[in-house]
Amino acid sequence: MEAIVTQFHQNLNIYNNGPRSVSKTKMEEKKGYRIVPMTVKDADRVINFLRTYFFHDEPLNIAVGLLDEPGSVCNELEDYCRDSIPDGVSLMALSPTDELLGVSICGVMKREDGETKDEALEECNNKKFERILRLLTQVGIDSDVFSHFPEVDRILEIRVVSVSVKARGQGIAKTFFYEGAKAMAKEKGIPLIKVDCTSHFSGIIANKLGYECIYQLDYADFKDAEGKPYLEPPSPHRTCKTCILRVD
Repeated sequence: MEAIVTQFHQNLNIYNNGPRSVSKTKMEEKKGYRIVPMTVKDADRVINFLRTYFFHDEPLNIAVGLLDEPGSVCNELEDYCRDSIPDGVSLMALSPTDELLGVSICGVMKREDGETKDEALEECNNKKFERILRLLTQVGIDSDVFSHFPEVDRILEIRVVSVSVKARGQGIAKTFFYEGAKAMAKEKGIPLIKVDCTSHFSGIIANKLGYECIYQLDYADFKDAEGKPYLEPPSPHRTCKTCILRVD
């Protein structure tokens, strides 16, 4: 996750995608990449990218040994990523030759959908991924974002951000977290952005970009029935922080 910023063009191009209209917002190319909306047609490409750059590096995945076996795949994790794309608020970073350099998978949280994660937890058959879902579900319950903002009915949630090794240091992650997310939220009429920072580094980025931390869970304090930490991510990942950013 690394450094600085591109901008949406002020004029939005609208195109029709089958039965519903989708805003296809272009972003100004800068520093060798451009940010574009992700569509369901990009799902396979995005999942292949995440298999290379995210699934093996995410601290919670490491903590549970999610993909320790050679050639292992977590269908539940891949479905979690795929299922967010149809919300129409995810973004991709592309090189001038259309090489995929980074992805930001986002979804829309609705006040009336509060039980979704609980249902996913009950239906999860992968015991390792279930441990991750259990933590995220608890964070969602304890942070209780909608109670902090009674006037808000929809939130843009940043769920996965990943940048290829070759593109780090160009500002892609920060663009995803700030200008990209804000522009997409404005386009969709969503007043608030939320991210659960499960890694130390994403927490630093959110703080530097003006996100407000409204909840924090130390991994050491999330314990099983025997009083042992449920997850122990590698250093320096010690906390999960729920951070929010208001959309101007």
